Amino acid sequence: MPQPDNTNTIFHLAADFINHTHRHIFLTGKAGTGKTTFLKYIKEHTRKNTVVVAPTGVAAINAGGVTMHSFFQLPFGPFIPGTKRGFGMDEISSTDKHGLFRNIRFTNDKKVLLQEMELLIIDEVSMVRCDMLDAIDVILRHFRNKPLLPFGGVQVLFIGDLYQLPPVVPDAEWRMLSEYYNSTFFFAAKVIEQAPPLYIELKKIYRQNEQHFIDVLNRVRNNEVLHEDLQLLNEHYQPHFTGEDEEYIVLTTHNRKADEINARRLADMPGKVHRFEGKIEGDFSDKALPTELLLQLKIGAQVMFLKNDLAQPRRYYNGKIATVKEINDDEIVLVLAGSHEELKLGKETWRNIRYSYNQDENSIEEEEIGSFTQFPIRLAWAITIHKSQGLTFERAIIDAGYAFAPGQVYVALSRCTSLEGLVLHSRIGHGSIKTDRQVIEFAEKENEANELVVLLEMERKKFQATSLLQQFDWYRMQATIRSHAVWIQDKKVPDFDAAIKLSRSMSAKVEQQQEVAARFVVQLHQLLDTAVQTGEMEPLQQRVNKAIGYFTQSIYEDIIQPLQTHITDVKKAKSKKYLLQLMALEADCWNKLRHVWEVAYADLEFTTGLKNYTLLRDADAAAAAAPVTAAKEKAAKGKVEKGSSRRGTLELFLAGKAIADIATARQLAIGTIESHLAQCVEAGEMDINRFVSDRTMRLILKHIGELGATAAGPIKERVGDAASFAEIRVVQWYLKKKQEEKIMND
Repeated sequence: MPQPDNTNTIFHLAADFINHTHRHIFLTGKAGTGKTTFLKYIKEHTRKNTVVVAPTGVAAINAGGVTMHSFFQLPFGPFIPGTKRGFGMDEISSTDKHGLFRNIRFTNDKKVLLQEMELLIIDEVSMVRCDMLDAIDVILRHFRNKPLLPFGGVQVLFIGDLYQLPPVVPDAEWRMLSEYYNSTFFFAAKVIEQAPPLYIELKKIYRQNEQHFIDVLNRVRNNEVLHEDLQLLNEHYQPHFTGEDEEYIVLTTHNRKADEINARRLADMPGKVHRFEGKIEGDFSDKALPTELLLQLKIGAQVMFLKNDLAQPRRYYNGKIATVKEINDDEIVLVLAGSHEELKLGKETWRNIRYSYNQDENSIEEEEIGSFTQFPIRLAWAITIHKSQGLTFERAIIDAGYAFAPGQVYVALSRCTSLEGLVLHSRIGHGSIKTDRQVIEFAEKENEANELVVLLEMERKKFQATSLLQQFDWYRMQATIRSHAVWIQDKKVPDFDAAIKLSRSMSAKVEQQQEVAARFVVQLHQLLDTAVQTGEMEPLQQRVNKAIGYFTQSIYEDIIQPLQTHITDVKKAKSKKYLLQLMALEADCWNKLRHVWEVAYADLEFTTGLKNYTLLRDADAAAAAAPVTAAKEKAAKGKVEKGSSRRGTLELFLAGKAIADIATARQLAIGTIESHLAQCVEAGEMDINRFVSDRTMRLILKHIGELGATAAGPIKERVGDAASFAEIRVVQWYLKKKQEEKIMND
C-alpha cells in the first residue's frame, strides 16, 4: 500500500496526534493493517525532528533507522531502575543509572541532537524489553536537562503488535529484573506507568479478505479460539504434503530446520550453483544484513522478495514467492508465483544511516555511513516464523504445533492471505496457542475513534501552548555560552584578556535574559489559560510581541554585536582555530534569534514585536527598529554564508554558477553540492528540469523501466558518468511522486 487509505479514519487520527500534539502513541494493529505504511508516512510528512530506532539490526535497516543500542549506547545486560541492590547482582552483569552514564560517550554533536529531537519512533516495540525503555528514558531526561519529564519531553511513537513475538529475556536476567518489573514487555517500564501512551489500533486489514479467516485469526490472537476454529484449521492438516511443485514455503519454529530444508532443496536440484557476493561499503554490520552476504542460487530455485516494489502497478512485495528462470552476472530473471509474469531483477542497496543535527535548517538529518548491495531475494523453500514477521504469503506450509513462544502460531497463520493457501504439517491444539495475559489486559486500554476525536482537539491546544513556551527556554543558549567560557580557559588565544572580558559579558547578559524569560513564561502560562478559557487573544498577542522585541534587541545588541567586533579583531590576529570557535558561537546566537522570530501560536501573527521596544526601553521606536531590521537581514545572509545549508548552494546555482564552481567556492565535495540540489527539488524549491536535463531524465527513466529497480546502484552501473547518483535519486523521487499523485486522483 504505497499511500494511506483516505477512508482509514484511525490511520489519519493517529497521524494527527503525532503531528499536532505531544502525546505518546502506541500504534498497533493485527497483521496486515498497515503499521509499516504508517511509519513511512510519518517519516515523510512530519515536521518534527525525528529519529527512528528498532531493537535489532535487521528491523532498524527495514525501518530506515538505527538500532536502539547504537543510538543510545545502551548496555547489553539488564538495566536496573534506581540503585543496584538485592538478588542476583553477582550472578550476571547489570547496569544501574550511575553505571549507565559512566559508559556513555556522547560527542557534543550527539548531545545537541538529543536536545533538538522532538519525536522518537520505536519500531517492532513488541520485542523491546521494559528495562531498555527505562534506560532510554533516563538518558533523555539527563541529556535534555529535563529530569521531571518522561523521555525528557520527547514525544514517543511506539509501533508494533504485542500479540506477535515477545521480548527475549534469558532466565537468569529475568530473575534479576522480576524484582522491579511484573512483565518483560515495554508497557511494564516505569516510564510507561508515569506516562502511558494512547493505545490506537489500526483496524482495516489489507492482507486477508476472507472474513471467516479474519475472524478465526482474531480469536487466535486474543486467546479466544473456539473448538470449531481448531476444527476448521486442522482440516488443512496434511503431514506429508511437500508442495514441491506448487510454490509453497515452509514456516517452522527453528533456524536449523529452515536452513536444512533450503540447503537440501538447493542441493537436490540439477544444474550449476551461481554465487553472488553482496557488497558492503563503509559501516554496515554483518549482523544486520537483510539477506545473505553470499547468495547461492540455481535456475529453478524458489526465492522470496525482501523488499516491496514501489512501481505501479506493484508486481511484487516483501514475502512474494518467485522462481529463478535465468541468471546473468548483474541480472536475474524471475517468474512470479501466481501470475507467472517474468521480471528482470537488479541488485538493491540498503543504507546504514547516522543521524546528525543541521543547525542551519534546524532539522535532524540522515547521513549514509554504509551500505549493503545485493539481490533483494533469499532462498524460500523454508523460513522461520520469527523471520516471517511482517511478510505475506499466498501459499504456506506451517509446522507450528510445538511453537515455543507466545504469539508464534498467530504470526505463522496471519502470514497467509487465505485459508485456501494454508497447509499444516502438525495439528494445532489449544496448548499451541498462547497469548500473554498481561498483553490482553494492556489491550483493554485501547482508545475508540470517537474518544480520539475529542481528545485530539484538547491535545492540539496543549501542543500549541507548549510549543510557544518552549521558544522562551534559554537552556541551550546558556549551555552554549558556558561551553565557550570553558573552551577558552586553556587555549592560546590572541588578547586573552579581551576574550575573557567578552565571555564574562556574554555570560552575564544570557543570565539576565534567562531571568527575564523565566518571569515571562510565568505570565505566558496565565495569558494562555485566559486565551483558552475566554477566546480573547489580543492580550496574549500584545505581550508576546513585546517579548519578541525585547529578546531580539538583547540578543543582537548585547551578544551578537560585541561578538562580531571581537571576531573582526581576531581576523587581524590570524588565529584560525579561535576564529572558527567564535564563528560557530555567532551561528548559535543567530539560530536562537531565528527561533525567537519564528514564535507562533494558533493563527496569531507576532511580526509587530520587532518594532515594539518603547515599553521595554526608553528609545524611539523607529530608531530601535533599524538595528533589528539590519540584524534580521544579517541573519538571513549569515545563514547562507555558513556553508552547510543547501540554500547557499541553491542561490549560487540559480545565479548560473556551475556545480564544480560552487563546490570550489563553498569548499565542499561535488557530490554534496549535487545532494543539496536534489534536496531543493524534493522540497519544492526548484523545478526538477533545472537540475536534470531532459536527455538525462529520459536515460534514467529508460533504465528504471527496464530494471524495475528502486535502488540507484544498478541504474548507476548502467548509465556510468552520464548521470550522477543525485540525479538518479531525484528522478526516482519524481517518478514515485507522480505515481502517488495519480493514485490519489484516481
